[in-house]
Amino acid sequence: MSELLKNIDARTRLAGTNKLEILLFSLGVDQRTGREETFGINVFKVREVMRTPPVTSAPDMPAAVKGMVSLRGVLVPVIDLADFIDMQTATPREIMIVTEYNGHTQGFLVQSVDTILRLDWSKMRVPPEMLTANLGGLVTAVTELQDGRLVMMLDVERILSETAKYDDDMVFNAIQPIGKEGLTVVYADDSSVARGQIERTLKAMGVRGMAAVNGRQAWDELLKIANYADATGRKAKEMVQLVLTDVEMPEMDGYLLTKNIKADPRFAGVPVIMHSSLSSMSNQQLGRSLGVDDYVPKFEAQRLAETLGRFLLKDEPAAMATIAAVAARGEP
Repeated sequence: MSELLKNIDARTRLAGTNKLEILLFSLGVDQRTGREETFGINVFKVREVMRTPPVTSAPDMPAAVKGMVSLRGVLVPVIDLADFIDMQTATPREIMIVTEYNGHTQGFLVQSVDTILRLDWSKMRVPPEMLTANLGGLVTAVTELQDGRLVMMLDVERILSETAKYDDDMVFNAIQPIGKEGLTVVYADDSSVARGQIERTLKAMGVRGMAAVNGRQAWDELLKIANYADATGRKAKEMVQLVLTDVEMPEMDGYLLTKNIKADPRFAGVPVIMHSSLSSMSNQQLGRSLGVDDYVPKFEAQRLAETLGRFLLKDEPAAMATIAAVAARGEP
């Protein structure tokens, strides 16, 4: 199993090429449909794959959280993905995929893992609206394998948000308006949960947001803005002051979106902030090598607000200092 995950550093060369590698896995046969579906997770998020160790249950946990295990002295929560998506299966989940997001480690129970597949993000499609409506946005992207199977990428941000209760009204209530009107941020994220958190942060700051479900949609909107700016004799940075992007997105990822923005002189002066659960230093360095101006981990609304405020008010040092001080104190 460990052979699948060796040489992870070599995969960093995928940055900026709109490519990714996903680990395919199964949750077993759904007794209601008689089918065994295939799911995928980005290899960058996988620390290791192992046989499921004994899980110690804990009281008052969400149904899908089975308890915790100790991995080399670190307590790791364990989430049964089949239970989370309400799949009825009689087979035990004997494999655990250990993942890392924002510096937090958790284990996902699955029935089996298949192989690592390298593909282009352009081959990953946004799922039909009917599917996203019925599943509440749980599936963020779908691709078809050569054997005809469809692979579904699950919204891990949503899974962690609902099991770890990352949404806290007090956090958003503590964010202060930045006191400057007419500011617009274009943000791209395939996770409905992440988009909701960004929207709440921008609303609390008094900043207008333009949402996109992936890098392709964001780039199309940015091109419209640039073309309109050209036609009216304005600069694009007068119409959009900042771009906030996730890394993993179907059709066009955040790396390629950043590369496109930085290569187009019409967007000179428009900072790009990367907002991702891929929080390792290597991933941050990848983004910066492509021109990303700063990096903010997900699920940290106060830190996101402070970073956005710092760039949106970079020409107003006094206001920027006030926002930074409030963010540091965490005061409402």
